[in-house]
Amino acid sequence: MTDVQRIATPAVPELATATWTNAFRIGNEVVMSGMTAHPATRNAAQPLGAYEQTLEVLRKLLAYVEAAGGNVRNLYKLVIYVTDIADKDEVGRARRDFFQAPYPCSTLVEVKGLVFPELKVEIDAWARLDVDLSRCA
Repeated sequence: MTDVQRIATPAVPELATATWTNAFRIGNEVVMSGMTAHPATRNAAQPLGAYEQTLEVLRKLLAYVEAAGGNVRNLYKLVIYVTDIADKDEVGRARRDFFQAPYPCSTLVEVKGLVFPELKVEIDAWARLDVDLSRCA
């Protein structure tokens, strides 16, 4: 049977009332729940746009991968949900600013809404600790 470990990080405080787990390490795989920029979106002096929200979410995802023993080059797949497909260019700009080529595989989907009305972006992510995208041929 494969080892399973719940991953936690002080960089992403978890709600005591949560009915989900934010991240598991299953063998060399790190699977993460959909992340949003909340609570930064509520605490910001001005509304955060899609670019800022995407960077905030990517930082959270990376914090979980690092807590599992990995790094940014281990992230290999993202599913990005946006509430307005017109934000795709800002999401893409944030991805270019966060990652280096070769970039993780990605799916971008427009959705009707997310859990809070100010949220524009949510991202599901997968990483493998035995994969390094910088070594991709």
